[in-house]
Amino acid sequence: MSGTTYEVLAIRYGTRATSRAATFFNHHVYREADSPIDLDFYLWVARNDQRTVVIDTGYNAATKAHRLPRVELADPLATLAALNVRAEASPQVIITHAHYDHMGNLDAFPSSEVVIAQAEFDFWTGPYADRPQFACTVEENEIAHLREVRAQGRATLVERATQVAPGIEVIPVGGHTPGQLVVRVATETGHAVLASDAAHFYEEVDLDRPFTYLTDLTGTYRAYEQLREMTGEPGEVLVAGHDADVMRRFPPLLGAGGQVVRVG
Repeated sequence: MSGTTYEVLAIRYGTRATSRAATFFNHHVYREADSPIDLDFYLWVARNDQRTVVIDTGYNAATKAHRLPRVELADPLATLAALNVRAEASPQVIITHAHYDHMGNLDAFPSSEVVIAQAEFDFWTGPYADRPQFACTVEENEIAHLREVRAQGRATLVERATQVAPGIEVIPVGGHTPGQLVVRVATETGHAVLASDAAHFYEEVDLDRPFTYLTDLTGTYRAYEQLREMTGEPGEVLVAGHDADVMRRFPPLLGAGGQVVRVG
């Protein structure tokens, strides 16, 4: 594996049983009966012999206590450590967006560079973030920590598609949040396109079916179009952000307890 291609791992650390009516925005307009669906929780790692990049950091133990009940499958930080991904080595961290389940353990990486979209940082530190419809998706102390990261000079704020490491590109698409990022990682066979919450489920992209939480409906549809364009050729693989099918589409990483799959 060269310095510009990576092994990409999807780590599932939790799951919650829910329904399509609770999951998709205005589900009733599709005139379909409700049905169950599982919402899985993931973070991702891209690594090669030269560098390791952590993409999102999961939710933490304190946060899950006041969120909807879910099944805990693994501890994000313990799983990273078992994969020899150690915070003390200061791996680069990409935060795709600021929701509680994507940057809950960011404080465990006290000297890492943190990549996040400028629009994301500006929104969550701006005047509308405390409105209840927005505030319910984040943790106040985690936004405060993000401010500290910026003050320490460790934040890299991106405004457009940007190569943040050789073979790794972040693309702001918005929609779900103002600065939602998609991460495109070069692999030995093409690219892994980590949608994160630009597409929680594959059917969002396949059926143009937005998730229930969003800040910009038109931007959400536009993000789906971008994802379809990015993954239209062989070797360009879409990885949805919360879909249980991720664990079926990709092979398990041996010795990882059944909660890690190898995307590329």
